[in-house]
Amino acid sequence: MDEGLRTGEPDGLERLWTPHRMTYISGEDAPEGGYDKPGGCPFCLAPGLAGADSLVVARGVLVFAVLNLYPYNPGHLLICPYRHVADYTDLTEDETVEVAAFTRTAMRVLRAVSTPHGFNLGMNQGSIAGAGIAAHLHQHVVPRWGGDANFMPVIGRTKVVPQLLHDTRDLITKAWPVSPD
Repeated sequence: MDEGLRTGEPDGLERLWTPHRMTYISGEDAPEGGYDKPGGCPFCLAPGLAGADSLVVARGVLVFAVLNLYPYNPGHLLICPYRHVADYTDLTEDETVEVAAFTRTAMRVLRAVSTPHGFNLGMNQGSIAGAGIAAHLHQHVVPRWGGDANFMPVIGRTKVVPQLLHDTRDLITKAWPVSPD
């Protein structure tokens, strides 16, 4: 065997290859000018897309709920203001109230359609705090189940999501009290 091709001793681990995630990790799907301007921001563009293409599950007056394209768990929703604003302190009072109301509704709907055991709620303010798209504020609503943080994400740095995004969207949209389209 060629010495340059040697990979060492087998470690006994199975591999789950997820090459589709490289598009997100590498930033290949980011627009040429980045996400800072509304024209390249997926949260500014999503409400204008037709139906299921947008992954929007509900629309309000000032905010909307959209499925995360790269979810931590099935049903991972993002509550976004329509306005392209980066910081929580820049929201108007009315936007703040509607973000809160949509977050509460999202939790109720997710409980009804998928019976999670709990939730993670949060906003990452700024790229240094972990925001993938820091220029447009968004609140995460992540349903959680006992055992969902097993060896795959902890050791394998891989998340197994057992439901297609459009199937998740259909469940949530049908259960949301306001029609998205």
